[in-house]
Amino acid sequence: MSHIDSPAAAVARLAADLVRIDSRSFVSNNPLADRIAAELEGFELERLDFTDPRGVAKCVLVAHRGPPGGVALSGHMDTVPDTGWADDPFSGRIDPDGVLHGLGAADMKGPLAACIIAARSLPAHLPATLLITTDEETTKQGARLIADRSALARRAAPRGIIVAEPTGMVPVRGHRSNIDFIAVAEGVQAHSSLGIGRNANWALIPFLVEMREIQQRLRDDTSLHDDAYSPPFSDFNLILDNHGAAVNVTVPVATARIKFRYSKRIDPSPVVAAVQAAAERAGVALTVVRQGPPPETPADHPFIRAVEAATGRSAETRPFGTDASELQEIAPCAILGPEVMDTAHSPKERARVEWLAAAVPVFQQIMRG
Repeated sequence: MSHIDSPAAAVARLAADLVRIDSRSFVSNNPLADRIAAELEGFELERLDFTDPRGVAKCVLVAHRGPPGGVALSGHMDTVPDTGWADDPFSGRIDPDGVLHGLGAADMKGPLAACIIAARSLPAHLPATLLITTDEETTKQGARLIADRSALARRAAPRGIIVAEPTGMVPVRGHRSNIDFIAVAEGVQAHSSLGIGRNANWALIPFLVEMREIQQRLRDDTSLHDDAYSPPFSDFNLILDNHGAAVNVTVPVATARIKFRYSKRIDPSPVVAAVQAAAERAGVALTVVRQGPPPETPADHPFIRAVEAATGRSAETRPFGTDASELQEIAPCAILGPEVMDTAHSPKERARVEWLAAAVPVFQQIMRG
């Protein structure tokens, strides 16, 4: 990419290039990281390599230029799977209306490109920091690694972090975080007609009955609601997996995955205890995976006030989660990015290049302090 491109052309070209590189969460993001690193000439670059729980090699990037103490921009490299796509999810096509098409265009390769161009084109005497993560869509492991191990992030000492998820450039000062429950019941596989197997689903059902009761209470009991959020009740979403078992086979393994999203006001410990007790009663194995606590920067915090001034919009809260749950350990966070979520995680994902480019001067205004 030529560094003499206009900001709009630079964002369009980089965003399209990023979309064309497959970085679904279950594959390595190293090729995408290499492409991004090529954009960061003149920056000190720290690359933290790791292996995810599936044994896939991955990395995160921290880049810094100038003195410490600025505002960092953050985005993630991974995407959700390409479920349902009929068109090429990695086309990176920009249509005549200036709309970028492809997996991750909005969430969040387009916004990530805007972050990179904003940092790269900031005057060199001003602090510019990028925290570029991966596995945001799954475990937040990339952000956790930066918070735990990045020497460069500590030296950059940002006074605030913009997590550039697509919010329509409306500042978000807080959001829910999540605890994941993974319940596994085991059976004995056999031909279902013979009566000699044991279907793992029957062991899982008593546990699921109790999970339904928890989910209903979270919705109905107003003492468990947080009116600062819409919806006010905590999410408790269930996914079931028989791992490809056929209908004429007694299921050997049945897995229930539950994502429990809660805000800072809600104490998650009673819910965790109830799930653990239900799993013990049902005799199913339970794994509890916690992400960082819900990030909520106070409404009157100077960083939030600065972001509101730059955008002309009041800060809100949102029900989703982002890397801010982990990155808040480095500095106060605000979530702010171009585009919106209306096509994200769908087979028609797109990002309007004009919106991506318009974010660049806003990011730079915030970085200038």
